[in-house]
Amino acid sequence: MTLTATEEHATTDLIAGADPNRALDALFVNAPLRDYGLRPRTNDYTLPVLGMAYIATYAQHVGGFNVGVLDAEAHGLGIEETIRVVNTARPRWTGMNLLAPTYEMSARIAAALDPGIALMVGGHHARAMPTRILDDPRMANLRALVIGEGETRVAALLDDEHRRTELPGVMWRDRLLGTHAVGMTRGNKAHWLGPDIDALPLVNRVFLPQDPYVADDGRTEANIVGSRGCPYDCTFCGAAVSANPDVKIRPRSPEGIVAELDHLHDSHGVTAFRFVDDLFLGAKRVIAPQMEAFTRHGIGDRYVWDATGRINVIDRLDDDMLDTLKANGLREVALGIESGSDRVLAVMDKRITAEMTEDVTERLLKKGIGVKGYFILGYPGEEQEDLDATVLHIHNLWKIADHSPGRFRASVFEFRPYPGTPVWQELTTAGHDPDKLLAYSDVDLTADGADESMRARDEFNFSVNFQFGTVPLPRLRATLATLTREQHDRNQRGIVV
Repeated sequence: MTLTATEEHATTDLIAGADPNRALDALFVNAPLRDYGLRPRTNDYTLPVLGMAYIATYAQHVGGFNVGVLDAEAHGLGIEETIRVVNTARPRWTGMNLLAPTYEMSARIAAALDPGIALMVGGHHARAMPTRILDDPRMANLRALVIGEGETRVAALLDDEHRRTELPGVMWRDRLLGTHAVGMTRGNKAHWLGPDIDALPLVNRVFLPQDPYVADDGRTEANIVGSRGCPYDCTFCGAAVSANPDVKIRPRSPEGIVAELDHLHDSHGVTAFRFVDDLFLGAKRVIAPQMEAFTRHGIGDRYVWDATGRINVIDRLDDDMLDTLKANGLREVALGIESGSDRVLAVMDKRITAEMTEDVTERLLKKGIGVKGYFILGYPGEEQEDLDATVLHIHNLWKIADHSPGRFRASVFEFRPYPGTPVWQELTTAGHDPDKLLAYSDVDLTADGADESMRARDEFNFSVNFQFGTVPLPRLRATLATLTREQHDRNQRGIVV
């Protein structure tokens, strides 16, 4: 295939971080959430693929490999366009991060790649369903399925594909026998499965087309990871500790985090940061030394930051620590509130109550710290009174915010099951067909008065179109649309920017 200079240039522009003058060792592809060739996206920003950027940075830094990232979601690419870009770039390897809601997008891309391009995959879905993926005929050129954190093993695979036999947690399909093989090692397993995150090079932001970025308030913002893993076992979550038994919970050193904040400020002018860990403010033993370092370096005098937090942990923090968090620049905490029904919260193993959530939210808001609350509607076993309790809960939290200096945002989703999670095991054990549980599609709320432009820019609603509770799906989605519109209207009135 002969391409015009314009087509070659367009392909190069879409690939972040690669040297166009060298042969491409690997192209890491983030599949789009849906096929934007059929319906263009209306929002203009998505969360950056920090995991891919870490892998690409390590491969570049340690092995000297020429690697790039194609973030099809960030660019709003359709399936056909994504395939064209990869095949035009002609990398030795293509790497894909597999997530259950976007697996079909990834598989369609993989099926159409040039057979001369070797494929490696990783991600939550690869961990949860490796056999299913290895047996998928659309993954015919899959040469390595990497379970868990990939930096060291991906670099080893780029060095020599045959090294997969010595890499733990790497699987592949024997092309002759049709069987599955697993790498083994006699050396340091921790080096391969859970590398020292303080020893990893800082993420090279050249691999992230939208990060850092200029936010609506004019600040230059960047996303950052402060820890890996989560010690909790929320039944619906892909990061649940029971779904990731080989992942050791590891916070980065406070000094290392400060060094990255300052590096991003010095190199990109960043003054606002968003910690996108599974749980940054998730243990007092981690929060205390982190805040000591932030205070020592005057972080709050120079920067603001947002973070994920755990309600029952923050509930145990005293007011002095909340003051310290605020003084050190904490702008907003994202909390997994999930439900206003204590019965549903117990089923989810959240270890919180609705009253605890309201107390924690009020304490944070009165300190001027914003709260973003995530909610799930339609959880298995949820009844109408549980849904009503969640709606009332959200309205109570809005009322608290109306009389506080801090802001509260409600972010509401329809429940979808993820393979490997505790609730997935419960559903399949109860007789649910895994194929039907994997039939994800994006939720269209336009008939209920909501539209995509009303959604937050880093959020997307998926559904498997199955009623798991007693509330009919049309009523559930009407509630979802109403809450989405109410939050949008509050934003427009200036209560929340």
